[in-house]
Amino acid sequence: MKLLPLFAAGMASAHTIFTSLEVGGSNAGTGHGVRVPSYNGPIEDVNSNSMACNGPPNPTTPTDRIITVQAGQTVYAIWRYMLSTTGTSPADIMDSSHKGPTMAYLKKVNNAATDSGVGDGWFKIQQDGLGSDGIWGTERVINGQGRHAIRIPECIAPGQYLLRAEMLALHGAGSYPGAQFYMECAQINVVGGTGTRNPSTVSFPGAYRGSDPGVSISIYWPPVTNYQIPGPQLFQC
Repeated sequence: MKLLPLFAAGMASAHTIFTSLEVGGSNAGTGHGVRVPSYNGPIEDVNSNSMACNGPPNPTTPTDRIITVQAGQTVYAIWRYMLSTTGTSPADIMDSSHKGPTMAYLKKVNNAATDSGVGDGWFKIQQDGLGSDGIWGTERVINGQGRHAIRIPECIAPGQYLLRAEMLALHGAGSYPGAQFYMECAQINVVGGTGTRNPSTVSFPGAYRGSDPGVSISIYWPPVTNYQIPGPQLFQC
């Protein structure tokens, strides 16, 4: 059993990037409306400002594009191993050893093209951890052509938001730091929202702690059967 973590540690270079956003079957392309880095490495310090929308040591490229999304619509964060990766096989998304949850957050902002995302205002709208079938959320994305389904709540206020899509790899998370956080932010304008609900919010950094049971965990031994996804409760209308 001890060989598994060592094997996984050797796969640490198999990273991933949220490269583009698919809305209504249309994809504007890599980096159009999504702040992408040139390097596909993770953030491991939960107290870093880069936990919001990625950043140093993976500086992201600004984009002026703001993507219109209908409230209540399901959009897809598209993940690829590198910006230049065009295939959709599992190896083109992220190495299969990178098991963990997927999550997505929204933050209402005045200007989605310029807001850093750092600080309070984030609420969780999607999460997929360890299923009863023993399959992790990241595995579903890896085996699903890199498409990460995220439903935009219909009850939020219309306006501009940052959409933070995240994959958390736990293959090296037996001690902190070790968990690998992969996230980028898309810039969206939500239309048609009713504004009937005002979600409670958390801060990035701040939403996760290194001691959280979903952050510092050995997923190899003893076998994990009940995984606690880090962060706040899921917001639902």
